[in-house]
Amino acid sequence: MEEVMKLAANYGFPMVVAGYLLVRLEPLIRDLEKSITLLTMVVAKQSNIDVEQVQQIVEGGREMYRAQGRL
Repeated sequence: MEEVMKLAANYGFPMVVAGYLLVRLEPLIRDLEKSITLLTMVVAKQSNIDVEQVQQIVEGGREMYRAQGRL
């Protein structure tokens, strides 16, 4: 607790809260990404769309975001 107070004093309260939220929410965001990918595959399969093609599109989107520095 003392370390948190030192961080808040040195870096400012908003920055400490933003860092805390980032650390806490990152695993949730990763889980949501996995769920969305799984649901995309299920919808593709139900719509008689080639699942491998959808998987390539999903992976291509991830690569695009990585290249832009968003992931």
